Amino acid sequence: MGSYAVFLRGINVGGINIKMVDLREALKACGFPDALTLLASGNVVLTSGLGAAAVKRECEKCLRAAFGYEAWVVVLDAGRVAELVEACPYPDDDRSTHTYITLSSDTAVLDELETAGAALDGAEQKRLGPEALAWLAPAGGTLDSPFSKITAKARFKAATTTRNLRTLVKVRDVAAALNTAQEPVQQKQGATRTRPSSARR
Repeated sequence: MGSYAVFLRGINVGGINIKMVDLREALKACGFPDALTLLASGNVVLTSGLGAAAVKRECEKCLRAAFGYEAWVVVLDAGRVAELVEACPYPDDDRSTHTYITLSSDTAVLDELETAGAALDGAEQKRLGPEALAWLAPAGGTLDSPFSKITAKARFKAATTTRNLRTLVKVRDVAAALNTAQEPVQQKQGATRTRPSSARR
């Protein structure tokens, strides 16, 4: 049984509105009984005996059936989320700068985005792995930053999703807690799955 983070693309923007309570209930009905949501940007932590690729397929199928849109998600195991947070060379948000991480399950698209960003004058970015690219934006001006405008292009918007570093830190912590909670449960056949108190908040 593994702990996974699921990042939804494009919800609660552009007309696709999903309440987090409805998202949780849909995923629970689709075989992920301990699904937890964080914030309203479409971040889910859950456990499954399936591999990451299968979790991705099942989540996308579930979202399409429950909410009637062409769902697309990025799925990372708990350990990989922790590795990406650790690999990010940029600081947490401060008064002048915000740190973002763009995720994609399409390496070629992220390669293209990285190349486009590198061509920008003064752009700060760092490839963290095949599925993640970290970048900086001025506080209060994220949407107007040149790199943000590139990510908004249809070519990239359809295959990427972006979170700020603070969100990934929260996801990392809840995923790790859920993973830890699973260890004693797996040793007790038929035991009820539990969640740590910190993950209920």
